[in-house]
Amino acid sequence: MFPELKEKGERARQAARRLAALDTATKNNALKAIAEAIMEQEPEILSANDHDIDAAQEAGLSETLLDRLLLTIHRLDGIAKDVLTVAALPDPVGETFDARTLPNGLRIGKRRVPVGVLGVIYESRPNVTVDIAALCLKSGNAVILRGGKEAVHTNRALATAMAEACKKSGVPQAAIQLIQSQDRALVKDMLTANQYIDMIIPRGGAGLHKFALQHATIPVITGGIGICHIYVDESADPEKVIPIVHNAKVQRPTVCNALDTLLIHRDIAEDLLPKIADDLARAGVELRCEPRALSVLMGHAAARSAGPKDFDTEFLSLVLAIKVVDSLDEALDHIYQHGTQHSDAIISENYSHAMRFVNEVDSAVVYVNASTRFTDGSQFGLGAEVAVSTQRLHARGPMGLKELTTYKWVIFGEGQVRD
Repeated sequence: MFPELKEKGERARQAARRLAALDTATKNNALKAIAEAIMEQEPEILSANDHDIDAAQEAGLSETLLDRLLLTIHRLDGIAKDVLTVAALPDPVGETFDARTLPNGLRIGKRRVPVGVLGVIYESRPNVTVDIAALCLKSGNAVILRGGKEAVHTNRALATAMAEACKKSGVPQAAIQLIQSQDRALVKDMLTANQYIDMIIPRGGAGLHKFALQHATIPVITGGIGICHIYVDESADPEKVIPIVHNAKVQRPTVCNALDTLLIHRDIAEDLLPKIADDLARAGVELRCEPRALSVLMGHAAARSAGPKDFDTEFLSLVLAIKVVDSLDEALDHIYQHGTQHSDAIISENYSHAMRFVNEVDSAVVYVNASTRFTDGSQFGLGAEVAVSTQRLHARGPMGLKELTTYKWVIFGEGQVRD
């Protein structure tokens, strides 16, 4: 095991024990101090980010990755505000639920407790460093962060600011630790560090998720790979369709909740699809169409024939796959075959169709008449998120404070013994 990981693992274990016993006020004060430190150290953080951006451009990173890496004053301000939002949220630790009294008089219930130590492996996006740290601190968990090499200077600047804020607030500095080494072999060590880490969360591309699942001996929460769909039903209100589709595709195309595939019913495709295409084309979106959609958009400058993998691709760019379908059943079948169980939507004024979609689409987040771009911890009122889980066990969708806790049974008796 890498000496750095061993040292940080031991410190995280000790910090986790102290964190679990911290009162809410202390944790909230530390979060407020972190938000203040981020804004006070804005020049240093943005300078570090400039360094990373320059290196990324020299390395030839795509515009998608550059956008994920970039910090601006506006984005940094948003990160600090999200930390304050987490501070304002109810503390889940210590909450008792499912309480009842058994016939023998035992008072029994479940109490929320922190998971312990989280290991988070992520790529490119430095805001993740702060989002995860804030949620872990509030939920009483220690965290070991391993960011990508693209954001190494930015992550170090952010981690330094947060560690200083913790120290001033009476919170163990080891509550938030950043792995400095960029050796890829260390990632595999993290995945098998059972003695130090209780849960692994990989945030990145499909390759990272697959690697984590193959090598981890620690429970892994995966998600964030989003081939997101919108189905435009024959009953859809045209006034809603274009704004929803535009927002889902264009507002920020480089993230996992952006739209990748548009399914549209044949009865309205002839009239509505050209209008959708015109709107998207003005925003620079390339349209990759199956034969029926292409015939409707014949001659449209942005339209071209879809390739064999286009309906199984998370584009993370201004590219949209389009298919004309005969029915809701065909739309449901397509999503079942090509979706990643992230975020999918229906635009419909038919209640029974909308409810069928909600009931039959097995995704972490399902929308009726709204953009998929809302799949986000901040937008859901969670303050931030550590990940968007597409699994079925433990947590699903944006993971906030409660999703970072487990529980223990607590039983109060008055001398009862078992017969």
